[in-house]
Amino acid sequence: MSQKLALTALIAVAAAIVGVVLVAAMRPAPEVTQSGAAVASRAEDAPAGAPVPAPVALKARKGRVLSVADAVKELDLIRPSRQKLAEDFTLPLVGGDKLRLSAQRGKVVLINFWATWCPPCREEMPAMERLWQQQKGQGFVLVAVSVDADTKKVKPYLDEHKLAFPVGLDPKMDLANTYGVRALPSSFIVDRNGNLTALALGPRAWDNDASHSLIEGLLR
Repeated sequence: MSQKLALTALIAVAAAIVGVVLVAAMRPAPEVTQSGAAVASRAEDAPAGAPVPAPVALKARKGRVLSVADAVKELDLIRPSRQKLAEDFTLPLVGGDKLRLSAQRGKVVLINFWATWCPPCREEMPAMERLWQQQKGQGFVLVAVSVDADTKKVKPYLDEHKLAFPVGLDPKMDLANTYGVRALPSSFIVDRNGNLTALALGPRAWDNDASHSLIEGLLR
């Protein structure tokens, strides 16, 4: 049986109602949390005695400040059933650079899987840009992983919508398969120690107080 996934785009009306574009799975299901949502199943256990990064000094921000637990609840995020290191990867970026996940230790990383043809993905991207612009100088990394088969469509889309955050290219869905992606958009939040700490299926208001509180709380 093929190890690749076949992406199935819903019509725009259905996508707006459901909030996610479903992805047809053609491989064994990944590890499942108590909430029944898929998370990365190939991550390795965190090494014992791993160094803890020093706290990051955060700038003052107006708005509500929530605890990490309350932010996770308000954003309706899924927590992994047990602590696991997020699967490491090196990904080519639009523009020619590369990003390696393990090189981001000490920072909080948001990995977002999306496609230019996915309406809910496009819906959340302006909020992702605002979150990244405000938090990028405080130890926050965002990488939006495009699964477009035609990578030539990605940069024109970013230019048209004035999106400046790093965007990776995964046209064969190798990384998406590794992370057990079953729907678009899917977002994985990795803490400063490299552990997968939360998962979002579907779009989120990434620029609200809960989102900022989550990032800031994980950076402390």
